[in-house]
Order: sequence, then structure tokens, then C-alpha cells
Amino acid sequence: MIRLTWVQPEDLVGHELRQAAEDGRDVRGIAERWHAAGGHDAPPRAGASEPGALRLRPLAERLLDELAAIPSPLDEPSELAAIIAACPDWPAPAAPGAPRQVDPARVLGAWQGRAAGCVLGKPVEKIPRAGIREIAEATGNWPITGWFTARGLPDAIAEQWPWNRRSAVNSLAENIDGVPEDDDLNYPLLALSVLERHGRGFTTDDVAKLWLDELPAGRTFTAERVAYRNLLAGAEVPETATYRNPFREWIGALIRTDVYGWVNPGDPATAAEYAWRDARLTHTANGIYGAMFAAALCASSLVASSAAEVVEAGLSVVPPRSRLYQAVRQAVEDASKEADFERVVDRLHERHGALHWVHTINNAALLAATLIHGRGDFTATIAGAVAGGWDTDSAGATAGSVAGALNGGVPERWMMRDSLATSLTGFDGIGLVELARRTQAIQQS
Repeated sequence: MIRLTWVQPEDLVGHELRQAAEDGRDVRGIAERWHAAGGHDAPPRAGASEPGALRLRPLAERLLDELAAIPSPLDEPSELAAIIAACPDWPAPAAPGAPRQVDPARVLGAWQGRAAGCVLGKPVEKIPRAGIREIAEATGNWPITGWFTARGLPDAIAEQWPWNRRSAVNSLAENIDGVPEDDDLNYPLLALSVLERHGRGFTTDDVAKLWLDELPAGRTFTAERVAYRNLLAGAEVPETATYRNPFREWIGALIRTDVYGWVNPGDPATAAEYAWRDARLTHTANGIYGAMFAAALCASSLVASSAAEVVEAGLSVVPPRSRLYQAVRQAVEDASKEADFERVVDRLHERHGALHWVHTINNAALLAATLIHGRGDFTATIAGAVAGGWDTDSAGATAGSVAGALNGGVPERWMMRDSLATSLTGFDGIGLVELARRTQAIQQS
């Protein structure tokens, strides 16, 4: 029997109960019924349960629908007009016809940085913070200053903290050959594609159709996989994001929006609007805010002179009353005052340790913290994102994107052969230089 991750109703109830606890809904009665029937809580890392859980499916479907009918009391809107109204510092969009072209080195640096941060985090994805540090220390790489390696790693540590099975074959120092495929790199390619095909007026439906045409279902995870299932079942936007989707505030939308920032340099408002169009296919509330935050970061990173300036631009498009804004603001304050980044991360884990490791809020807070603490240093910035121990490749990718743009490139140690592997049609083997050129072409459109 195939147990598919992230979509089976009996595996979604525990995640939805945790989501309810996060967004303020009282669902104790539903939780009691679920547990009395033998239902399980959300697994901390896995996406599917044992085959015996199938017997719970009819109950799970009923409870998921009951949970969906209970509104959150929090003031966290998902519609664009309401989000803008909730942001007192929402930036003015660029004037029509304003020049968008920037230093080409910064655009290329953004692509290079995203690739480097992603690949650094790939082999240790799903390994907790303590394990990442133990691996790095055992191989002479702590603080992290280079790629992870299996050379010299004691067998006992390797057994206790096994590499990510899919990634260790192409993301360790001894086997990196070009940029390996990753969802954190596939989604920027899709964003580039939707802009090239449909222009700046693209819609959420355009994004959905592109996914169905070009994105293999097996290359999607969590909220994206649920939305893909919903599309195939005939759901319309925004129901694609809400129907039996307990992952709608996880990190998936945040990792998709760098390109929307890169094509709108110095214009975080327009970048955030583009990100909203994309994110609403799969996410709501803080999941959408994370996407808008990342797009605004990237828009600012191509013209800003400091990481602090970039982070403030990102916060300008996030409602201040939201959980994401508050988490990021606290992270910025800690990173600004504390000299030891490990202590900053300690505080992040104290506040957000109950969240899933791929949630938007904890990862966005870590992203902001490493940008502020790194102060533009590329290596320190991506190392901090990865050493934080949550979604290592995703946090590393976005941190690298911003730091690479700020620096107009990446240090030689983080350069890879200029060839990106992907299952997306027409992109396999493409170079980052070519991707930067195509991004600049859209900037000028």
C-alpha cells in the first residue's frame, strides 16, 4: 500500500489541530473525538502515518470539514486590499515608466546566492540544530565556512545524524557538480516562466495552469501538494489554498517569490503584490505574508546598501498585528543587540520551537536574524540560516539570495559549475548567468 505524504485526510487532522492552536481557535471537543478514536497528533517530521491509520479516514474527513468551519479570531487578513490597509508603512509603488534596470552583477549575485545557500542546506535538511553543529564540528567546519562533507566524519555521528537521503549524493563538498535540483530552485524558475509567458499582468490562475503543465506533482510538498490535489479535483482559487490544507501557513509560498522582487528592484510594494498573486494559490494569512516579505526583501536587496535596510523593506509589507511581523521584529531586536548568534538562535527556538520545522513564522524570523547579524557578510549569513536547524535549504536559499544581491556576487568558495539541474521543461542544464540575463530582460519590460 502506498502511503502518500501530505495529502491523506487521516494524516492532516493532527496538523490542522496544531494550526488551530496557533491561530486561536478552540477545537478541544474535536481533538477529544479524534484522540478517542485513536487518531494521532501531527508527526514532527514525517508526512505520512502507518497503513493502519486508513481506518480513520471517514472520521478524519468529517473533522477536517468541522475544523474549517471554525473561524480564527485573529486579525490576519488574506485579501490584498485588507493586507495593504493593515500596513501603515506600506510603501508607494514605483511610478509608471520608472527605470527598473540595476547593476547586472547584483542580479547574478542574487541567483548565485540563492543557489549556494540552498545547496549548503540540502544535505542537513531534517537534521536538528544540535546534529548540524555536531557534524560541522566533527569535520572542522564550525563555525560553518564551507560545504558540508562526509570526509573525516566519525561513523557514530553519521549514524546518529544521517544526511538527507536524496541530497547527500550531490550537495557535499566531494560530490557537488553544478547546481543540483531542488524545489527552492524550481519555484524561481516557474516564477520566471509565468512572467515570460504572461507578463506583469499574470494572474493566480496563470500560475496554477503553469504548475499543471510543467511541475511534476511528485516535486511538490505540503501546501503545494494539497493545492495541486485541489486543482485536479476542480477547486477554484482561493479554495485551492484552504480546502483540507493544514499547511497553508508553512514556508512553501515564501520560497517561490524571489524573482518577483528581482524584477521590481527598489519597488517592494509591487514585488509584494506579485507575490500575493502567486501565494494565494496555496496559502493564507502568515503563509502569504511570508511570500510578500521575501519578495520585498529581494526587491530591496538589489538597490539597498545594508541588510538592515532590506529587512525593514520586507517588514513594510507585513501587517504589524500579525504573528509573522511580531516574530520577525523580535528577531531583529535580538540580532541587533546580541554578539553571539547562537544565543540569538536559542531565543528563536525558545519562542517558536513548537512550530513545525517548515513553518513560515520561525523560518522568517531566523532569516531576518541572520541577515541582521551577518551585516552583509555572505558566508555568515547563509551559515546562520542553515545552522538554525529548521528548513535549512529554504532558509539558506533566501538568505543567500539577499546577501548575494547586496554583495554583487558570492565568494569563490561558494561558486559552482554554472549548470542547474531541474525536471522543469526547457531549463535543465541552464546557467545562472543566463537566468540573470532573462531576469534583467523582465526588469526592463
